[in-house]
Amino acid sequence: MPNGIRVFIPSEAEKAIELPPLSELTPLEDPTAYEGPTTAQIGGPSIPPPAKAPEAKLPATVVSRDKSGDTEITVNDNSRVLALSLSGTLAEMVYALGLSDNFVGRDVSTNVPGTEDLPIITRDGHSIDAEAVLALNPSVIITDGSIGPVDVVLQLRDAGIPVVTVDRAVDPESSYRTVQQVADALGVSDAAPAVISDLQEAIAAKEAEVQGLLPADPARLPRVAFLYVRGTAGIYYLFGEGSGADSLISSLGAVDVAGEVGWRGEKPMTEEALIAMDPDVILVMTKGLKSAGGVDGLIAAQPSIALTKAGEHRRIIDVDDTLIFAGGTRIPDVIDGLARAIYAPDSLKSEK
Repeated sequence: MPNGIRVFIPSEAEKAIELPPLSELTPLEDPTAYEGPTTAQIGGPSIPPPAKAPEAKLPATVVSRDKSGDTEITVNDNSRVLALSLSGTLAEMVYALGLSDNFVGRDVSTNVPGTEDLPIITRDGHSIDAEAVLALNPSVIITDGSIGPVDVVLQLRDAGIPVVTVDRAVDPESSYRTVQQVADALGVSDAAPAVISDLQEAIAAKEAEVQGLLPADPARLPRVAFLYVRGTAGIYYLFGEGSGADSLISSLGAVDVAGEVGWRGEKPMTEEALIAMDPDVILVMTKGLKSAGGVDGLIAAQPSIALTKAGEHRRIIDVDDTLIFAGGTRIPDVIDGLARAIYAPDSLKSEK
């Protein structure tokens, strides 16, 4: 389907469904008045790799952004690559750079074409299995520090594997930097500008599409908050400026309620703060919502939610945990999926 979105549902044995382009949707006249929860569906990755893999210039000496400080690392070989991150973002960048044939394994979040049968070397989604990594004999490992433990990563470096830590991509600007860092680490620095340009154009195009879904009355623009939930641990954090949630909400043409009150970073939610923000829509991670017992359990655990318009209308939108803040080439896909959930939720199936 031209300009449409292809979505893969892993729980349905990689069954693909087709979603129409945003331009074909009938948006809500008033998205602030919609009743009921929605599960966002994220497609992609939508940025294709180049027709021909770039030629590497190796050895390449780069700066690894380790938590303990910058460290120079020399990469001599990019023929056996592991790109490890919580969201699968780094593997998607390698794919966009045209080097996915060099993968020898993957993290559990990576699902780019051609990687389905590769060995998975992460446990529980975010824990690196050092023995599994060593068994694959990678020539270079790229990570962003989102999975670990850190001592395991250092152990791999001590074993003689070049391990390069890049910046974590959570928004457009950080994503552009990370694409260049990944390309540098693989010896294909010259390939990065084209990928960055494609990503910039894709984000701009998706934001322009979203504009067609916005209500005519600016007073009906949805007020949105992102709430990080781990119900079993009693953890509830509101994400504000600089968290990645702010730029995403901006791309959706919605009102960032955390930004309105100057809420910075990720901080524990307080009842007073949430009630004062009074969001029309609350975004959460899918597993987080499940850990709280679904929408009913979330509202019961945090009664202040019921005092917001989002709680009154049960307007909770859940998004795949690994994708909501996936940067890089997934940004246009996440914008697309959330735009559907916010402005045309009846176009999606909700099983809450």
